Amino acid sequence: MHKAICSFLLLGSIYSADAQIKKSETKNQNKPSHERYVQQIKGTTLSFSMEAIPAGVYTRGDDKSAKADEKPAHQVEIDAFWMGTHEVTWDIFQSFLYKDYEQSKQNDGKVPADVDAVTRPTKPYLDMTFGFGKEGFPALAMTHYNAIQFCKWLYVRTGVFYRLPTEAEWEYACRAGSTDAYFFGNDAGKLDDYAWFENNSDQKTHPVGQKKPNPFGLYDIIGNVAEWTYDQYHADTYKQFAGKKAKNPVVVPTELYPHVVRGGSFSSPANELRSAARGASDPIWKQLDPQMPKSNWWFPEAPFVGLRLVRPVNPPTHEEIMAYYDQAPIEDF
Repeated sequence: MHKAICSFLLLGSIYSADAQIKKSETKNQNKPSHERYVQQIKGTTLSFSMEAIPAGVYTRGDDKSAKADEKPAHQVEIDAFWMGTHEVTWDIFQSFLYKDYEQSKQNDGKVPADVDAVTRPTKPYLDMTFGFGKEGFPALAMTHYNAIQFCKWLYVRTGVFYRLPTEAEWEYACRAGSTDAYFFGNDAGKLDDYAWFENNSDQKTHPVGQKKPNPFGLYDIIGNVAEWTYDQYHADTYKQFAGKKAKNPVVVPTELYPHVVRGGSFSSPANELRSAARGASDPIWKQLDPQMPKSNWWFPEAPFVGLRLVRPVNPPTHEEIMAYYDQAPIEDF
């Protein structure tokens, strides 16, 4: 068994909304009601919405799939959490990337000193929007490390613990109670109503929220851009759960490649948008990067990957949160 897979047993201190986690000692003094909400970024014109995802049990994977990494299907129990209504857009992500842009969004003084102290990404050497668009369009081509550091910036900005979804949380949220290939059923002919993908995207991203949401109120959960999860990718991850029920499983990453991405993108065929379909990051995504070592922040050949935020109902302690954010990046080749 992979050491990383064994590490899912440690998730309680950092990820899980399990009742045994100590109540947060962060700026979140009171446990909020589990309802949809809009997160305002204090002092700025920026905001984003989060959908309340109820706790539940579902069947992860697909025994009918031709792909071995989706088998065996198994029961997974997930605690309640919130998930971003939309994929993170450039409107928000640029404020993390560029201090001047962040200041331009301030409507109340300067960027706070503790926010300004958060390490920002190195400036990309090419246009990371790839000409697709910015305002309202999903942010893209950031590395797994970059995505986590963006979550740290949000934590300092808001006092709220935001993170990447686990792979198990992502599939649960995508399915929204469905056991079919897609959350809307098994007819791939209906994909045009719900997703930007190979057949209708014109090979580019589109502003978020233009298609129909899934039953949990999540827009573009399939297609547009694929979405980072926190997990390390292993093709045989599911084998350990055969005949068992897993609770809040996560494969804690210990290596740079590969990490799990989910949902498919604007360039994906219909089969890759199935709820059970798994994807993985690849060093080829940095093939054009002229730097040695390669950048910790950008994937210049991955204009198809972005992120969506998750917030657990019961957050970890401040110390545990910072341990999540402050893991040193693994140097690329």
